[in-house]
Amino acid sequence: MGMVFDPLWETMKKKGFSQYRLKKEYNISPSVFERFKKNENVTTNTIAMFCRILDCEVSDIVKYIKD
Repeated sequence: MGMVFDPLWETMKKKGFSQYRLKKEYNISPSVFERFKKNENVTTNTIAMFCRILDCEVSDIVKYIKD
């Protein structure tokens, strides 16, 4: 399976962030959220940006699932 971004959605909820808010306040493209939803490739810079915005760790955004 590989990397999945399931933890991101729970972290956003806990921290009070919606996709709309992140798009509006931080100018994040809707395509970024689509990539997260589909568990597609996301750059480490994008993950780092979300960690900064959400004040969280990488493990709060992504997890690895063995095949």
